[in-house]
Amino acid sequence: MSWHQVAQADDVPEDEGLCVKIDGHAIALFRVEGEIYAIDDLCSHAEASLAAGFVDGGLIECPLHQACFDIRTGKVMTGPATEDVRSYRVKIEGGAVLVER
Repeated sequence: MSWHQVAQADDVPEDEGLCVKIDGHAIALFRVEGEIYAIDDLCSHAEASLAAGFVDGGLIECPLHQACFDIRTGKVMTGPATEDVRSYRVKIEGGAVLVER
């Protein structure tokens, strides 16, 4: 695992996701209460971008079938999804967002 710079912290909005790629792998960034989190961008139920979903507090709702995931952990909170999505460690250095993958 290594750290990858994927965005500037100011680029991550508070109320929506931002899709970034690391070696072709899509990761969704979210800001919740000032903290930035990273999870796999693809919903575990269907191939839909979670970054394009609806943010409600600490949850992201898939835009395709409304499955909800915890932005902080990737844990599935409501169906139809049954599998969690992977979460990634994030750190901020000099205003840059780095994701460990």
